[in-house]
Amino acid sequence: MENKIKLLVTGLNGVVGQALFPALESRYEISALSRGGVEGIPPEKVFRADIADIGAIRPAFAGIDVVLNLAADGGIGSPVGQDAPWDSMLNNNIIGTYNVLQCALDAGVSRVILASSGATVNGYELEEPYKQLVAEEPEYMPDKWDLIDEFAEPKPINLYGVTKLFGEDLARFYALTTNMSVLNLRVSDCTSEDSPRPGRSMANWSSYRDLQQLTIKCIEAPSELKFDIFWATSDNARIYRDNSHAKDILGYIPEDGAQ
Repeated sequence: MENKIKLLVTGLNGVVGQALFPALESRYEISALSRGGVEGIPPEKVFRADIADIGAIRPAFAGIDVVLNLAADGGIGSPVGQDAPWDSMLNNNIIGTYNVLQCALDAGVSRVILASSGATVNGYELEEPYKQLVAEEPEYMPDKWDLIDEFAEPKPINLYGVTKLFGEDLARFYALTTNMSVLNLRVSDCTSEDSPRPGRSMANWSSYRDLQQLTIKCIEAPSELKFDIFWATSDNARIYRDNSHAKDILGYIPEDGAQ
């Protein structure tokens, strides 16, 4: 019997973590790193520590094959959304991301997957025609538009987006200077309900099963894939975040889309 991949997940209690958990639980040997603990995982597999405390989180990485880092502040699960306080984002999104990557490297982890965000490019939605694509009541619907791929100019409009771009560049640094593979998953519109809403979801929605599929493909991608960035977006009618790179490199086949 083939040994299961030993997967450490940070931030498993969050919206994205809970969306992914059923698929990950059935496929991998999961451990969790969390400040408050996690239900549904054997107690010996739950490590309680603050991600900003590098010494406290180190034990969670022992014997781990792959790390999925979902811990952050400023995302959909934050009480104030992307306007989370700077001090908290500094600790969770910047210091915490560094700590995860360094602990993973020190422990001999082969791959880290960082949850990035659509906030890295939200500035495009202030411009035409993207402004219409995300509107609840568009003034008009453009016939065509240029898709924004993972390597287009970033356009953050808040500090949350900036912290996620920092994570992507930190990932690039570790991938270039170590033996570790570091992949970035730009999680798009994923909420506590697995259904698209009027407005931005029509362009940016990611269904749970599409996000699960893509995350699994990142975890199990060939070791030769050292660094990359992928849009986690379903095949939505108004899509502008180009998910074709994930299709080409990972064989991602979205099953859903907001129409």
